[in-house]
Amino acid sequence: MKSFLATIISLFCAFGLLAGPQPQIAQNQPPLDPKNMDTSVKPGDDFFRYANGAWIKRTEIPPEYSRWGAFNELIERNSDALHVIAEKASKTPVDPKLAPETQKVGDYYASGMDEKTIEAMRTKPLQDEFNKIEMIKDRQDVLAEIAHLHTISVNAFFDFGAGQDAKDSTRDIAQAVQGGLGMPDRDYYTKQDADMKEKREKYVAHVAKMLTFLGEPADKASDDAKKILALETKLAEASRTRVQLRDPIKNYNKMGVRQLQDLTPDWNWSDYFKKINLVEPGDINVHQPEFFKSANDLFRSASLDDWKAYLRWQLINATAPDLSKDFVDEDFDFKERVLRGTQQIKPRWKRVITSEDEAIGEALGKLYVAFDFPPEAKARALELVNNLKEALAERIKTLEWMDEPTKQEALKKLAAFTVKIGYPDKWLDYSLLQIDRGPFVLNTVRAEKFEAERDVNKIGKPVDRTDWGMTPPTVNAYYNSNMNEIVFPAGILQPPFFYPDADDAVNYGAIGAVIGHEMTHGFDDQGRQFDARGNLRDWWTPKSAEEFKKRTANLHKAKTSPISAESNSPTPRCKRRSTNIRKNEEKKSTGSHRNKDFSCRLRRFGGRRFATKTKSCDLRRTRIRRRNIG
Repeated sequence: MKSFLATIISLFCAFGLLAGPQPQIAQNQPPLDPKNMDTSVKPGDDFFRYANGAWIKRTEIPPEYSRWGAFNELIERNSDALHVIAEKASKTPVDPKLAPETQKVGDYYASGMDEKTIEAMRTKPLQDEFNKIEMIKDRQDVLAEIAHLHTISVNAFFDFGAGQDAKDSTRDIAQAVQGGLGMPDRDYYTKQDADMKEKREKYVAHVAKMLTFLGEPADKASDDAKKILALETKLAEASRTRVQLRDPIKNYNKMGVRQLQDLTPDWNWSDYFKKINLVEPGDINVHQPEFFKSANDLFRSASLDDWKAYLRWQLINATAPDLSKDFVDEDFDFKERVLRGTQQIKPRWKRVITSEDEAIGEALGKLYVAFDFPPEAKARALELVNNLKEALAERIKTLEWMDEPTKQEALKKLAAFTVKIGYPDKWLDYSLLQIDRGPFVLNTVRAEKFEAERDVNKIGKPVDRTDWGMTPPTVNAYYNSNMNEIVFPAGILQPPFFYPDADDAVNYGAIGAVIGHEMTHGFDDQGRQFDARGNLRDWWTPKSAEEFKKRTANLHKAKTSPISAESNSPTPRCKRRSTNIRKNEEKKSTGSHRNKDFSCRLRRFGGRRFATKTKSCDLRRTRIRRRNIG
């Protein structure tokens, strides 16, 4: 690591990237600021307001956010730091052979900020893609186009990619998962309350408007939008709910290609595999077999014109944030304003930085950690994690309701936790990925293709346990059941969560809560079903399992039961916070592979990069089972 830092810093010095003002971050702020407290409130009555009341009173949610808090403040500071890096990399001539990360980071940023070219080109860079859809002549062509879109991470119709075998965590296998929706999940299509009906109406209007931007007459666009909703509704009706998706046993249905073919007799999986360059598919985990049975009926019954409209929509829905202003604004209006309550789009540079973090996050992250995360901080954070592991072990040993055999298995699992701090030990090699100063959308599509190919190449091979599911600048953390690991990127190991030089009490109270949160995911309703090796295996005795279920049931009752008149009713925190909570009910990703919400990355069913982050979002960017620290 020392040689890596020396190399990067020397490069930056040579290119002048250390010149100029650096972003103002929170290191100069006190770890505990009494100005944020409301001491007029008794801590025993409402500790949250006692600790944060003054901050709540003076803080407004910025219009470009649907929520605001310490996470968002840190995200903003990290964005400032990344902005400085990308801006200066874009203005500094470098030899790509000597500084490949600097070249790619600079060129990606420059292409994203070239608004003049982006506005002039509109959808011209994607014309070949639209031509392929228009040339569809039969259902074999429909399947070929679905497969092609999958190779650029446009997850039309269903999702397919690599992920660890839940019962053999040493290898990656193919995974087939429900998908193909343009809204967050099945509830948006199936619920009949007024709010969801209104959202569906706005969705149809949104799709129609986007299609008119492609040149369709308004009447045809409106008609196509209704057909697209009808097609997606059939997919949604066949999909499992969020709760059902939490059950790893029901979502483990490993089978051979012949069995999979029997589920879908009307399309040929061999043709699909050839198109995505998967030579040896091997065993496939079909997460939701009933979805694929219904999808087969839809594949046979939907007209070719309906398929063309749906696939055009899937492509434009995935790439809209990277196109001209009309597409960007309409995409924001529905996905952020309608679904999440966000009132104002972020400045272009912030959106480009977020896109860059998603596309080439380890190249950007390699430069980020060189300046913002010294080796001493990594060592201090690891010490905190190890101490908290010891504390949790002591807690497990003293549990009255858990019997001794289960305790021993739990302690074995805890001791086996892999801990990843800051950044990968082995950085991702982007040498085969073309990034230039041409059309921005082509950079994003090539980055997605690079990740899709990398993902397919994992199928049938041993699991790479050095792989990370988040980029180094990410303000988040996760637990991965199949890897049995807890991961804390450098992005969250910053003030106000982590102060390398602060008193232990400060760090245990802040980042310590995050660390503890991730560790306990190893023993929650999902994580507890995986053993120390990351395999889906029941290691609980029947007695302890029953006691666990009793306690989770009581917790659910306590959470959902009304507060009695005699109890200490909680004081409303503030109207802005209440509004924020309502808005935040819409915080799920909208299904676009370019969606900028980190939660999307943390939700995917199993592999690399974010998926909360539930719905499988974009499986090529995240092949691991993990949680948003949420």
